[in-house]
Amino acid sequence: MMPGGLSDTKPATPEVQQLVNQVKSQFESRANTNCAAFTAIVYKTQVVAGTMYFIKVQVSNAEYVHLKVFQSLPQENQGPSLVSFQTGKTRDDPLTYF
Repeated sequence: MMPGGLSDTKPATPEVQQLVNQVKSQFESRANTNCAAFTAIVYKTQVVAGTMYFIKVQVSNAEYVHLKVFQSLPQENQGPSLVSFQTGKTRDDPLTYF
């Protein structure tokens, strides 16, 4: 993967689900919603000064959201932050840069 480019799409891992769990409250607050489900499905990464994660998250039977989450470098000792998101996605929508 070239620096700054997006990785290939990969199935979500327990580590990615943990990131999603940590930004769920940020998403619910900014999207003015409560999500019964919040399950990471697939993700891509972009290496910046830390890692930018683009994550497809299932929030109901047929509804998905795309999250852009920044995880700073470990020595900065900061949790993940929700940079932006897209709602109204489907399972088949490709995960792209936004």
